[in-house]
This record gives sequence, C-alpha cells and structure tokens, in this order.
Amino acid sequence: MDKSQNASYQAGQAKGQAQEKAGNLADKANNAAQSAKESCQEAGQQMKAKAQGACDAVKDKVGANK
Repeated sequence: MDKSQNASYQAGQAKGQAQEKAGNLADKANNAAQSAKESCQEAGQQMKAKAQGACDAVKDKVGANK
C-alpha cells in the first residue's frame, strides 16, 4: 500500500468513526428528548390529579358534589 492509498484508507476510517459517533450522539439526544417528554407528561398527569382533588374538596365543602 503506497502513501496515497494509506492516506485514503485513514481518511475513510476517520470518516466512518465520525459517522458512528454522530449516530450515537443523535440516539442519545433522541433518548433524552423522549425521557423529558415522558417526565413532562407524568408531571402534567400529577398536576391534573391534584387539581381534580382540590376541586372535589371544594365541592364537598360547599355541598355541590352530590
């Protein structure tokens, strides 16, 4: 293998490694976004449940929950 072929091979190796790293970073970013989405949805459900509980408590207090 001459110097030109070796340089081309090395460039190809570097390109492949860079593409693999970019793919891994994209996967990690996607996983982080999905996790954040799920956390927000869970927090929203908890807030909704608490608000419903507070509403029911007020209705019970004023006798409107019959």
